[in-house]
Amino acid sequence: MNHFLSIRDLKREEVGRLFRLTAELKAKVKSRERISPLGGRTMALIFEKPSLRTRVTFEVGMVQLGGAAVYLSAQEIGMGKRETVPDVARNLSRWVDGITARVFAHQTLVELARHATVPVINALSDHEHPCQAMADFFTLWERGVELSGLEMAWVGDGNNMCHSLLLLAALTGVRMRVACPPDFSPDPAVLQACRDLGGQFSVTTEANEAVQGAQVIYTDVWISMGQEAERESRLETFQRYQLNETLLRFAPTQALVMHCLPAHRGEEITDAVIDGPQSIVLDQAENRLHVQKAIVMDLLGVSL
Repeated sequence: MNHFLSIRDLKREEVGRLFRLTAELKAKVKSRERISPLGGRTMALIFEKPSLRTRVTFEVGMVQLGGAAVYLSAQEIGMGKRETVPDVARNLSRWVDGITARVFAHQTLVELARHATVPVINALSDHEHPCQAMADFFTLWERGVELSGLEMAWVGDGNNMCHSLLLLAALTGVRMRVACPPDFSPDPAVLQACRDLGGQFSVTTEANEAVQGAQVIYTDVWISMGQEAERESRLETFQRYQLNETLLRFAPTQALVMHCLPAHRGEEITDAVIDGPQSIVLDQAENRLHVQKAIVMDLLGVSL
């Protein structure tokens, strides 16, 4: 890979290789073994949107690999306002070894990558959240779950997170069942890309139908940053899609519950479910740290 803006930047065979590297990196942290494959390397972190998991995992990940990270808030650089996106990309390329950006518009990432001479990583955009999807599928993989043929249900908004999961499912053989309200289905272009990859998926408006027989059930917030003005209408539209104990009864008893966090408890998911024995949301959050390290190393062409 030159950049990691989308799951579509991955080849099918690269997924397993990155998972194996992730497992190796995680094991080294657990054994307290110090490594420095990125000694002297620096990553710029551009954040138009705040985040707990993304900032901490990228900063800590760079430290654990012997490198360093420089955090740049939207107010500090005024990307697209104080300075053009191409100028930001060209300047940073002279100083750092990689750029990670968490942005509102996916086009900003595309423009950064076009003008940067160092790798650019998508830490979230309005179109995809590929690092989270990789952490999610690694979380299943490390538990010994066979991905090929796995049935995964998505319940809620057909958003950026849903897009990345659909694309990665197509690469790994996971069968996706997406349940969304009318007019909130995934982007048709993403669905076509999944078909082109040979992915198997279905889209329905019925949450009960989607979770029946699903071994994994995934949900996400109904109101993302930038959608606050739609809050009341979205709460009304999505109320039938809450992941609660009633919905969980339609799924197999051992079905795993996933959420990319942060969760709006009492909206898309209840306390009883997210804190329950079937939830693996904290494993997902932990694995963001390790899978992102593997992605950074791969982009920089560094091995252990």
